[in-house]
Amino acid sequence: MRKLQIQGVHHITLTGADRQTSIDFWEGVLGMPFVFDQPNLDDPNEGHLYFDPGDGRLITVFTNEARTPDKRRTPTEPGCVHHLAFNVSRAVFSQAVERLEERGIGHSGVRDRGFMDSIYFKDPLGLLIELATYKFEPPEGFTHAQVMLEAHKLRVARGDYNIQEIHLADAIEDMVARRNGTLSEDRGAKNPY
Repeated sequence: MRKLQIQGVHHITLTGADRQTSIDFWEGVLGMPFVFDQPNLDDPNEGHLYFDPGDGRLITVFTNEARTPDKRRTPTEPGCVHHLAFNVSRAVFSQAVERLEERGIGHSGVRDRGFMDSIYFKDPLGLLIELATYKFEPPEGFTHAQVMLEAHKLRVARGDYNIQEIHLADAIEDMVARRNGTLSEDRGAKNPY
């Protein structure tokens, strides 16, 4: 038996309401360019809108003019989507509360997640959306996921409850030390003052 090795998310498709509500939210609130529009090839009564979330992947939405927005929280039972999280820069994140409030969109306020900060709010159809910004940049040649794996190992070894910035900083230091050679015999921390 062999795996079906995944190499990334190709796209995520959501069931939307009417066309304009989808365009107004995904492009007009979240800034995702509306890049492609065609019928839903499995249901001629629906449209299929494509939005670019900024990483070369796609968020797509099935629309139907007979459906209206329902702001109640989407189901969270097993098998349902709990929320979608989107990466934003620290600069955008610092403006998120103000920009959501300008539109009258309720939100969670800033939540410290140890390795990132988050803000949560619902889309017009009740789907929970998260704006997330990492508290670190991975070293050149490494991914966020690789740093998270190393930080997790440090957290567990130290018996800590969740990943904090100290785990990230130490993981990054360890990763750089393993990758980069040196002429020094002792790579330990020093105090030259």
